[in-house]
Amino acid sequence: MGKHKGDMTMIEIQTYDPKWAEQFEQIKRILMKPLETLALRIEHVGSTSIVGQIAKPILDMVVVIPSRQQLPEVITVLHLLGYHYRGDLDVEGREAFGRIDSYVPWQEPQQVWMNQHLYVCAQDNRELHRHITFRNYLRQHPKEVEAYGQLKQQLVQQTEDREQYTQLKTDFVEGILAKASRS
Repeated sequence: MGKHKGDMTMIEIQTYDPKWAEQFEQIKRILMKPLETLALRIEHVGSTSIVGQIAKPILDMVVVIPSRQQLPEVITVLHLLGYHYRGDLDVEGREAFGRIDSYVPWQEPQQVWMNQHLYVCAQDNRELHRHITFRNYLRQHPKEVEAYGQLKQQLVQQTEDREQYTQLKTDFVEGILAKASRS
C-alpha cells in the first residue's frame, strides 16, 4: 500500500503499530533457538523499535555475536531459516541478510512475516553501538520522537528515493547521538 506519484512508488511511513514489537519478539524466538550457542542476543533497532515513532513498516533486527569468528556458522544457520547473505553493503562489520520469500524465517506452520532488515554484528561493532544508543535515547525522550516523526513526514513529501531519504535524516540522527554522548 505505498503511495503513488505518477509511476514511482513513494516511501511509505505508518503510525506506530504495537504489532511491530510482537512480530519482532516472535521472530527473535524462532531465530534464537538455532542460534543460542552462537548469538549473545537479538536487538530490535530502527524506528519500529520506538513506541510512538512513525516508521517504514520494516523490522530492523541485529543478531549480536561475540566476534566475527562466529559469522560463518551464523550464515549457515540463517540460510536454513531462509535468509541469504548479502555481505556488508558498505557498512564495515555489519553483515546484511535478505529473505528468500515472505515466509522467512521459515517455521511450521508457515506464516507471512512483515518486511525485515536482518543484520549480524560483533558485540564491539561501532554501527551496532550507534543504533542502540539512538534507539535508547529516543525511547527516553518523547519530544525527540515527535520531532523525528515530523522530519520524516516532511522528507517523504520531498523525495521518493530511499537513499536520499536516509541521507536527509543524517543530521537529526547525528544530533541525537551527540546529545546521548553528553548525557
